[in-house]
Amino acid sequence: MNDVVRIGSRASRLARRQVAEWLLPLADQLPDVTFRREVVLEGGDRDRVTPTLAEVARTAGGSAFSTNQEAALVGGRVDVVVHSLKDLPTTVREGTLLLTTPGPREDVRDVLCGSTLADLPEGARVGTGAPRRVAQLLALRPDLRVEPIRGNVPGRLAKATKGGLDAVVLAAAGLNRLGLMPDVYEVLDPLVHPPSPGQGALGIQVRAGSRAAELLAGTGDPQVDACVRAERALLAELHGGCSVPVGAWGRIGGDGLLHLSATVTSLDGAQQVTATGGGPVDAPEKVGACVAADLLDQGAAGILAAIRNT
Repeated sequence: MNDVVRIGSRASRLARRQVAEWLLPLADQLPDVTFRREVVLEGGDRDRVTPTLAEVARTAGGSAFSTNQEAALVGGRVDVVVHSLKDLPTTVREGTLLLTTPGPREDVRDVLCGSTLADLPEGARVGTGAPRRVAQLLALRPDLRVEPIRGNVPGRLAKATKGGLDAVVLAAAGLNRLGLMPDVYEVLDPLVHPPSPGQGALGIQVRAGSRAAELLAGTGDPQVDACVRAERALLAELHGGCSVPVGAWGRIGGDGLLHLSATVTSLDGAQQVTATGGGPVDAPEKVGACVAADLLDQGAAGILAAIRNT
């Protein structure tokens, strides 16, 4: 008898694409397993009115985009959850674990859609709902008027042409997965605009000790996994989450080492600290902790404390 694995994911077109992307190589690896998808709505899906995800997360009692899926996993409604890893808190629910991150990882970078930075006029209106993107934009262009936007990728992209905005900032990963890269855009340098930890990667979460965990144990890409583990370790050391302006980019260099670049930026862009570091691929948490310590030595704790107290 074939094993049946129930996959939990959000309802959006992007979530469906991410599940399909994850499943593609598994057809050959696990030919005797039947996969079935279950839609799990999150607080961020139901509430499209509250302007910031931090407020939605407080109402949901956890994460705006992962709390209900984790509950469905723990409760046995689903056997595995396919997340956008950047939406998943650094501490997962008790009784669950993250499998080795799948590869290849999509493009980690942010994209300015509808214009280039150089072509944005003085005082241009740019849409993004992410505090990190707001902070990083204002650090470069304090003249910009950054306005909060929420919703799925097509809806946010449309605001650059139909919503009265001069441009919007979106993740290259989502644009690529949906085939929605606009005609006019600029891909932002990840050394200047480090992405959210885990951006472009999928997070595969299972119940510890479950049949699904056993079946899927040999899947994933160790190098991609090392990069995102370093990024998430840094975020954990800073006691951050998706509502704080922390950017981190891990990659394997030509020297075979794991390199990590990171920034912490005040919401008005006036203060920014940057750090880089590297180390063995088999010690990603140590690399993340070392770079986080460098940021803290430069004053990151004060920047983050001021943001949390607002």
